[in-house]
Amino acid sequence: MNTSGNTISRKDFIKNSALAAAGLTLMPNIMSASPLSDKQDISVKGKLNLKNVRLETGFEYEEGEVVATKTNLFCIEIEYGKIKSITPNKPNAKAVDAKEMLMLPAFKDMHIHLDKTFYGDKWQAVRKRTGGIKGMIALEQKMLPEMLKNSTFKAEKMIELLQSKGTSFARSHVNIEPTSKLDSLKNLQKALENKKKSFGAELVAFPQHGVFYTDSVPYLKDAAQMDIDFIGGVDPFTIDGAIEKTVDFTVQLALDHQKGIDIHLHETGESGLNTVEHLIKKVNENPTLKGKTYLSHCFILAKLDKSRQEEIAEKLAAARIGIVSTIPFGNLVMPIPVLYKHNVTVLTGNDSIVDHWNTFGTGSVLQKANLMAQLYSYSTEFLLSRSLKLATANVLPLDDNGNQQWPKAGDQADFVLMNASCSAEAVSRISDVKSLVYQGNVVY
Repeated sequence: MNTSGNTISRKDFIKNSALAAAGLTLMPNIMSASPLSDKQDISVKGKLNLKNVRLETGFEYEEGEVVATKTNLFCIEIEYGKIKSITPNKPNAKAVDAKEMLMLPAFKDMHIHLDKTFYGDKWQAVRKRTGGIKGMIALEQKMLPEMLKNSTFKAEKMIELLQSKGTSFARSHVNIEPTSKLDSLKNLQKALENKKKSFGAELVAFPQHGVFYTDSVPYLKDAAQMDIDFIGGVDPFTIDGAIEKTVDFTVQLALDHQKGIDIHLHETGESGLNTVEHLIKKVNENPTLKGKTYLSHCFILAKLDKSRQEEIAEKLAAARIGIVSTIPFGNLVMPIPVLYKHNVTVLTGNDSIVDHWNTFGTGSVLQKANLMAQLYSYSTEFLLSRSLKLATANVLPLDDNGNQQWPKAGDQADFVLMNASCSAEAVSRISDVKSLVYQGNVVY
């Protein structure tokens, strides 16, 4: 569902460019008067020029340890949604002044439910839960018809919140079950169409009420033929009572329609481990799914002893199955350092912002990177700078040796401008996002 580059008119750009030119903090949908003169020709025919942009250029070392991050100022030329050139700074250039703010890759929320939220509507706290996951399914079945009435509007409001936190792309799970049928998907697709010039997304057909517990099979088959990217799932043993039957159906549907897989797995007992191992087996039997298969949450990993964690991480890496973690805490501290050690792809997302499952989401995946850094004592300059990759879906300005690898000419122009001296500070302080650019368009 990625959209191609879109241009922005000079008039619209000037209207929005307070954020890029002056670094003003704006709430979604609130515009500030631009300090730019109408005489400044700053965006013509899909072109945008920036000056005084701070980029990371390398590490400073003392006795072999990274103690600081080097930066310098540059001019950035953007044309038709891509970075055309990066050149030494010219303070007097005819360009938008980035005010020496730090440019980082735009953030990506890789696990969220844009289709069912209270955000943008009246506040509701979580109700007392009864009956476990099946009790929550029963609650959803009662609530969804009312929630669907304005779900397009609420999705758009949540996208605006994400943009204000520097996020330009999301992987959204979308309910596919007998209560919503395909309405949740259709309503979200309207919101994404309305936002396509400023936000990108990929969608997961998500059988929240089970594949077989409620007969979601016909709706999943219909959804697989629509504009979605992944086939989802949730706790096959707890909900459907059958690990192999449910996982095998999910895998086959993904294969039949050339989709990826992203399965919610909250189970922390033997069934959770059996689900992980069966999915690894199925992906190894069907190598086209390698690099396209993910387990969301996967809390069972937090319950294994260290040696078993290492063993499963090695198997996940070999099958190229990624983990999408919401970085829980308390008694569910995930073994993310072990996953990184074995080169397992790790992504994150807000999951819920404000809904009937949870009300603590802020919309910031940079906050998730900060939480991870706190949990695992990633407090040095080097480890903080590496932690940024959780917010950017593994894009970093510098590689582990301090070589500049982003941005490069030809890269898509998706970036944030931040009030921070370097990525380590941005993670540690959850620095303010002052501007978001998506495919060359200033969208926040």
